[in-house]
Amino acid sequence: MTDRPAARTSARKGFALAMAAVLALYVVLAGSRAVQFIATGQPLAIAVGAALIIFFLIGAWALAREVVFGVQLDRAVRELEVAGGMPQPLPGTPSGRADREAAEGAFPVAKADVEAHPESWQSWLRLSMAYDAARDRRRARMAARKALSLRKTAPQEAP
Repeated sequence: MTDRPAARTSARKGFALAMAAVLALYVVLAGSRAVQFIATGQPLAIAVGAALIIFFLIGAWALAREVVFGVQLDRAVRELEVAGGMPQPLPGTPSGRADREAAEGAFPVAKADVEAHPESWQSWLRLSMAYDAARDRRRARMAARKALSLRKTAPQEAP
């Protein structure tokens, strides 16, 4: 919702990809270590190896889920931008965040939009952006997930 330069957005995407790569490396190394523990044949090592395999599977699932969420959200934001449905940029602080007062002032507009159009993925995505600008990350993610869910079931427009 802030008027961020493209370079800052690209840097954030790059950072997210780098963190995903590091997590993927960690998950692979943990899986490798799990196999080594199990291969020893010792009961305690087998138990540790089995626990590591469970952590490996949970980590791989979480990583895949977050990457898919990020890709889907990026596509939805680009689609909203192309359609001209992005909210007006908010004044920002020197750090690039939205000004808190401006974000709190924009929030009721986004909330009213969702109340008026509860089945509109675009409205939910704008609400997610309002929550994010107001620094409420938990609600921003919930609204983004709702937007993506509605987008998935929305009828596709013909080109």
